[in-house]
Amino acid sequence: MNRQSPFSYQCNACGRCCRDKVITLSPYDVFMIARAAGVPSAEVVRRFTSRRGSILRFNADGACAALQGTRCGVHRGRPLACRLYPLGLERDFASGVERFVQLDPAPNSAGVYGVGGKVADFLKSQGVPEYLAMNDRYRPLIAIFRNRVNQLVDFEKVEPREFWRRATREALAESAYDANPIIDALFEPGDSVVGHIESLTKLAGENNAGESLAAAAVLLAVSLGYSPSVASEQPQ
Repeated sequence: MNRQSPFSYQCNACGRCCRDKVITLSPYDVFMIARAAGVPSAEVVRRFTSRRGSILRFNADGACAALQGTRCGVHRGRPLACRLYPLGLERDFASGVERFVQLDPAPNSAGVYGVGGKVADFLKSQGVPEYLAMNDRYRPLIAIFRNRVNQLVDFEKVEPREFWRRATREALAESAYDANPIIDALFEPGDSVVGHIESLTKLAGENNAGESLAAAAVLLAVSLGYSPSVASEQPQ
């Protein structure tokens, strides 16, 4: 599916899609949840996320940590994946080509699928374009992190593929991971996206730990909806 494909969806607030999911968060998602909840981003990470801020947390009963009854407690700042639902999105990093897929309904969902509009209409109604645009503002940081890694790591002596495999394992670890101030900073955006990006750029330039930068590059790529391999790929 593309933006011109026939598609419509009517949510009936049953809350069944807000259970037992894996939802990856971007720094901008954390920023917007903080605004909606009226708390600092560090509090969002503590209350609503796992994997150091990069995944939305679900409780032991399967419910999203932000779910209140059948309603989202941070609906105004709900993450991109929630806004897209019941669509999934794949974006090619190099070309920017998009592909949308229609996801299977949650069990006993009260949502109504249809073809009364276009994918583009649905995206606009859910505020998706703003989120994609803001994620694109973070995208250049991947190359900034990668270039700093290349300055710090002698890949004549260190095998690149194994180095980046270790970085990927570390970035995506749910537990037993090393302290990483860059990853911590990724998911504490503060009060301004512009200021956050500037501070991350400065932090990357000051950091001398290639392994930490590489893990941060991988997690940033994943959080923006790309493959982990994007972090290590050189532009053609």
